[in-house]
Amino acid sequence: MDARDTTPNNIPYTPPELGASLAPAHPSVDAVNMLRLRRSCPADMLGEPGPDAAVLEAILTIAARAPDHRRVTPFRFVVFEGDARARFGAVLKAAFVEDQPEAEASKAEYEAARFLRAPVVVAVVSSVDRAHRTPEWEQILCAGAVCQNMLLAASAHGFAAQWLTEWYAYDTRVRAALGLGEHERIAGFVYIGAAMQDPKERARPVLSDILTRF
Repeated sequence: MDARDTTPNNIPYTPPELGASLAPAHPSVDAVNMLRLRRSCPADMLGEPGPDAAVLEAILTIAARAPDHRRVTPFRFVVFEGDARARFGAVLKAAFVEDQPEAEASKAEYEAARFLRAPVVVAVVSSVDRAHRTPEWEQILCAGAVCQNMLLAASAHGFAAQWLTEWYAYDTRVRAALGLGEHERIAGFVYIGAAMQDPKERARPVLSDILTRF
């Protein structure tokens, strides 16, 4: 891909050089409104089209631009598109049937179709470097920030998304199928696609209930 990328809005982008001076803030009414109204779209409400290769690369590049104390990069991505979603579904179905052999066939097929709910699914893997002097907790938080960045980047590129874990994020057989190391965990699976219907607003925290001043 050329060093100059173009977003769906035809806005040219040239990555800044290492050490270049950057603006400390980017005032934007559009950005403020997006953040105020950010809403995950349930995976069951996602459909085609999903981001193409160039847009997905742009989304992942933005996702990776998260706060990262001492530049550990304690995360990585696993992308599921096309037939890979069904192949992973076979892994989920096998694990589910092994645990619940008496379950109805329809439930097993539901598990097999988990990743077919969206055109693109990205696993964000928390990959902690326990030998690094940056505290493990900070490295884990970094992976969470990556997931949130991905939701915002998807929205800015015109796609709906949802960040989920569900049972398979914690299953040892699924972890093995994904090639996760002992130091790695799933921070989340981010489903990305086009919303088939608008999500509804949900209850939000009341600021006065969660705010104190020292």
